[in-house]
Amino acid sequence: MKVRTITTIVALIVFLPILLIGGSTWMYFTFLLALIALKELLNMNRIQFLSIPGLLSALALIIMMLPQDFGSWVIVLQQKSLIAMSFIILSYTVMSKNRFSFMDSAFCLMSVAYVGIGFMYFYVTREAGLQFILFGLLIVWLTDTGAYIFGRLLGKRKLWPTISPNKTIEGFIGGLICSLIVPIVFMFFVDFDYPIVGLLLITVVLSMFGQLGDLVESGFKRHFGVKDSGRLLPGHGGILDRFDSFMFVLPLMNIFLIQM
Repeated sequence: MKVRTITTIVALIVFLPILLIGGSTWMYFTFLLALIALKELLNMNRIQFLSIPGLLSALALIIMMLPQDFGSWVIVLQQKSLIAMSFIILSYTVMSKNRFSFMDSAFCLMSVAYVGIGFMYFYVTREAGLQFILFGLLIVWLTDTGAYIFGRLLGKRKLWPTISPNKTIEGFIGGLICSLIVPIVFMFFVDFDYPIVGLLLITVVLSMFGQLGDLVESGFKRHFGVKDSGRLLPGHGGILDRFDSFMFVLPLMNIFLIQM
């Protein structure tokens, strides 16, 4: 517990100033996080990051995450690069004599999409305004806190034992309840130009999908037989372990709140 607490404090000391600065500093930081998350995901499937499939995936991830406001050429580049990567990585199955299989190719492509979309919205949301990224972060943090407290105090019925044996239905509901603190507090300080009832409903949806994102990551780890996605954050695991919920919440928040 002590190691976990120290890691949290150090991570926040690094994370929050970069978040507040925003701009290109935050964008490059999200690129770094995304590359680490991609490495963790590939390693789960025993695909080395410093290999042809790993480096192709990293290049595709960087291109996919390029801000589209750089110009229309970015969209064209993104489309063509994903097509090119598909053909190259499938050709590599032949070169490797099927040691690297079709399923491995599909895993690489899906990993790029999963990580790329999730982390792209970290800087897209920040560019929309500091209030939006804080709204999303606080929903996830309070959902996690509520799920932990309610699960420890009241948890009896397992939520999805084959995927995550420690999560309970009571914890799930507790997370939803605690997440509602965020829109209620924000209502007094931030004008989202959105009805409070609608904001509460959006928060419940985001909280639910945040917990789903956590279950998805748990499913990956259980399938590949690993405890954590990585060891970068002592007591917490890897980048994917800490950011899995945000990768679901932030894209949905842009659809339901920011772009409305």
